[in-house]
Amino acid sequence: MQADTDLLAAVKAASAALDEKFGRDIVVLDIQGISVIADYFLIAGANSPNQMRALADAAEEALVKRGIPMRHKEGMESCNWALLDFGDVIVHLFDKDSRNFYGLERVWGDAKIIK
Repeated sequence: MQADTDLLAAVKAASAALDEKFGRDIVVLDIQGISVIADYFLIAGANSPNQMRALADAAEEALVKRGIPMRHKEGMESCNWALLDFGDVIVHLFDKDSRNFYGLERVWGDAKIIK
């Protein structure tokens, strides 16, 4: 695990990268102490399949640039939901309907929201 300040800085950089690509309703959840899955969830919405690919590329570039390699990627072919697993950071990208359906912010309601 990386030092928490370095990891949080990388997550904030990835969040900024998603914002630059006009990701919708970007949320960072701190799930440390709540789950062993990861330390942070980064959640964003996409308006189209092309935007979802652009968001995935932007998040990957931002995190890899900071020394956090991607371990796994799935869902890009469906373009309504994608998961990018960076170990301590998991990026979730959704279209509007899928985001409402999965409701990760609600499911992980005990998590601290990072501004």
